[in-house]
Amino acid sequence: MSRVGKKPIDIPSGVDAKLETGKVTVKGPLGEISQNVNPKLSIKKENNKLLVERPTNQKIYRELHGLTRNLIANMVSGVSKGYEKTLDITGVGFKASAQGTNLMLNLGFSHPIVYPLPKGIKATVDAKQTQITLKGVDKQLVGQIAANIRSLKKPEPYKGKGIKYSNEVIQRKEGKAGKGGK
Repeated sequence: MSRVGKKPIDIPSGVDAKLETGKVTVKGPLGEISQNVNPKLSIKKENNKLLVERPTNQKIYRELHGLTRNLIANMVSGVSKGYEKTLDITGVGFKASAQGTNLMLNLGFSHPIVYPLPKGIKATVDAKQTQITLKGVDKQLVGQIAANIRSLKKPEPYKGKGIKYSNEVIQRKEGKAGKGGK
């Protein structure tokens, strides 16, 4: 049996889970998220805990068991604590600014890039305009938006210029002069 799928999901105070056939909705202090699940998997609520159970031991249900449990656990964590990704901008003249629901990025191109943020994602930029913090309740959406912003100007290996995750380590390369020769 799936080790991940067997673990019960604790529901903290202030969070409410609504179970329907094939759909789970979690509502908390930071927002509300819905997720479609396989209707053959049974989800039960007992004593402020959610349990995910599978009907048989077939391969498809074994695969969906742990996945469904983790998706629901991420929803509960998202509406109670939220998720956050931090991006660092490195380069001369590279900067960002948040303007309402848009993110303005100057990344060395001939024009500034206007990146519209979807509903449910908030972006803040620090005073130096070189660090972007994305916050939201949906873990997948926060990660996807961070990846999309990073893909606008990926960090290059020689000088490290571009957009990178704050915990990412860029493998640096030596330039031509580093080879040495006579």
